[in-house]
Amino acid sequence: MENTNLPTDAHGAFELSFGLAQADITPPLEIYARNWGAAKSDTATGLHQPLYLSCLITYSKNGQKGVVLTADLGWWKDNNDERNLRAAILETCGLQEEQLLLCLSHTHAGPSICTNDKNQIGGEYIAPYLDFLKDTAISIIQQAEANRMEGMLTWAYGCCDLATKRDLNHEGQFLIGYDPSQKADQTLLVGQLRNVEGKLKALICNYACHPTTFAHENSLLSPDYVGAMRQLIHDALQVPCLFLQGASGDLAPKKQYVKDPAIVEANGRKLGYAILSTLENSSAIDEQWTFDQALQSGAPLALFAEKKIKPSSVFKQLKIKVTVPYKKLPSVAEITAEFEACEDRVMKDRLWRKLNTRKSIGNQTHAQIPVWIWQFGDAFLIAQPNEVYAVFQEQIRAHFPERFIAVVNIANGYLGYLPPQDLYQNDMYAVWQTPFEKGSLEILINTTIANLEKLIADEIRVN
Repeated sequence: MENTNLPTDAHGAFELSFGLAQADITPPLEIYARNWGAAKSDTATGLHQPLYLSCLITYSKNGQKGVVLTADLGWWKDNNDERNLRAAILETCGLQEEQLLLCLSHTHAGPSICTNDKNQIGGEYIAPYLDFLKDTAISIIQQAEANRMEGMLTWAYGCCDLATKRDLNHEGQFLIGYDPSQKADQTLLVGQLRNVEGKLKALICNYACHPTTFAHENSLLSPDYVGAMRQLIHDALQVPCLFLQGASGDLAPKKQYVKDPAIVEANGRKLGYAILSTLENSSAIDEQWTFDQALQSGAPLALFAEKKIKPSSVFKQLKIKVTVPYKKLPSVAEITAEFEACEDRVMKDRLWRKLNTRKSIGNQTHAQIPVWIWQFGDAFLIAQPNEVYAVFQEQIRAHFPERFIAVVNIANGYLGYLPPQDLYQNDMYAVWQTPFEKGSLEILINTTIANLEKLIADEIRVN
């Protein structure tokens, strides 16, 4: 009888059909693009690298469909803009809400996608740009559908030291910047999409690190480090790479807040080379690194070998809502009055963001945080709309070491940060920016883990 308890490497081989498409979504330079309170300009003076919208369509063996859109864009100041865009895509493409993930890279050098900014310099371009995004998204979903092919999705973990901790306690004041005293989560997850002949057709990069290399002195539109990473992968392998921003609430590059494109591109190449390095040590699509035998030598050795595996075809899509409390927040009228009285441009920018967030919340006392969970065999993709701290992905991955776990920030909306509860005692940006009450992140982690355990238990019962 075969021993099924032998030590093995994780594998995530998944049979599917898939399609890919990509489009340039670079906006006009005249569009409002002020992302930093300390910025001197409201619009871009040039283009560093094009912004892209990419689409991956997947079909399981039983015909379940999933659509992932990844965009080189920042974040949603007003969730009505995101909801209107996603609703139009869902309706036109005949998709259910659990079937679509609209994921932003979180570049801080992109255009405003908030219609409430219409009165800013260049604000008149925002609404037409959102219409353009809608039309482009629908178009590339249709293109990806037309490009559909049979194939396999596999995953491999790697490591990249681009990400560092960014909550720096400097002489009692918390700043957002490189903290060399703390160790960051540098986990890289790489997905490979291959056709039935085994030819590589695309990569998926899931990595957690704020794209904040370009900052207040920069006046170029840019995907930040993601663009250089993507270009390096294309030059090396001639395939596209879809970027999924991980749980990066407290992670950013060591070298950031610059205007030098060379530093941006160096950060991107660092991630790109890490992806290539990960591929060098990954198993073939139908093999798994498995314990083979014990060998007595100068020391007792554990020998592993590549062994054939049967790919999974289990695909599930789940949308859950996690209830967490809001803080007791000032009213819209109070924030509006403070905003109108403020004459400092930096503080006024903070208040404008706070006002948009407060309007999105309305009179609710609790949030219903949506979480999308997609299961691809032994791999799970977990997407949610906030900027969760890295501990979210760290704890989930630690709880399921035999699974591949992809975690996505800023998917299907945006509201705020989710820092750990022990940080709420500090006067720091993520704490006073978030509308969520202390303990909300822990609720989200525990609820997500419980739902993953249920999916796995159901799978075991069926098999």
